[in-house]
Formats: sequence, C-alpha cells, structure tokens
Amino acid sequence: MKANEDELRRLMINGLDGNAGDHAALLRQLVPVLRGFYRRQAHGAEDDIEDLVQETLIVVHTRRASYDRDRVFTAWLFAIARYKMIDHFRRVRRLQPIDGLENILTIDGFEDASGARLDVDDLLDTLPAKQARMIRATRIEGLSIADAAAAHGIGESDVKISVHRGLKSLMKRIQGGGR
Repeated sequence: MKANEDELRRLMINGLDGNAGDHAALLRQLVPVLRGFYRRQAHGAEDDIEDLVQETLIVVHTRRASYDRDRVFTAWLFAIARYKMIDHFRRVRRLQPIDGLENILTIDGFEDASGARLDVDDLLDTLPAKQARMIRATRIEGLSIADAAAAHGIGESDVKISVHRGLKSLMKRIQGGGR
C-alpha cells in the first residue's frame, strides 16, 4: 500500500491517542517513504540511506508528542528528515549534493519549521552556553542524559541541573515576554 498524507496523518494521530498497532503501522509505512526521499535527495551509499531512515524513525517515535495534529504530517516528517540528513553528513564530515534543494525549501511547512528552529535557536542563545548546549543535546538532538554527559565530559547531575535551570529560564522569558 502506497502511503499518502491522509493515511499517514490518521495513523500518527491514532498512535498519539494510544493505538500501538497504528503507530507500528505508521513506522512501517514510513520506511519506503524515507528511503525514497533520501535516495532522491542525498545520493548516498545504501548504508547511509539505511542509517538515515533508522535515525529518522527513532526521532519520529521519540518526538511524536511534538507533532501538532492541526498541521500537515508530511511537512513535519520531512523537516525531521532534512535535519537528520544534514546532521548525518556533517557528522561523517562529507559533503553531499542535495538535489532539488529549492524544492525542499518550498515544501509546505518548511518555512514554519525553519522559523520555529530559528526561534528556538534565538531563545537558546539567551542562555548561558552550558545550559543551551545541554538543552540542545537532550531536547533537540534527543540524547539521553548519560549520553549528553559523556559527550560533553560532565556529570549526569550537571546535565540535569543545566537543562532544568535553562528550561525554567526560558519559560520565564516566554511567559514574561522579556529577555
């Protein structure tokens, strides 16, 4: 069965509502969609493509609560896929041509997703560097507390405290409208 926006969105919403079968069906249906996307956009080796598919599925699963039910599902999905592709090739320090970049940038929802990412970056830039790094690592990149601590050479409690204090400070800024 070929996946379409309505079906994927329905499966996502049902999964968010606790239907584990629909959530599993969503992830299965996303595999060929993501493979096709990465083959068209990145022209990477099959290993790279499979890594990207798996990384994206993990983010879809772990960050599913961030999906706004009123938005287009595929815009949310492809925003994640683009970030994973850029992060992957940056991590392996390899430049990769991305065909049709101008088309990617005009996909429904990309501007909103990009704007949201810029807003988050602007907010994080108002925090002390360590707090911003730990929030990015744990809340945006999806690292566990232990992984973030190991990656940055600090203790787990230091990560937890930095994230807590940073989020508390951000909430004050957002609610108060001030910096």
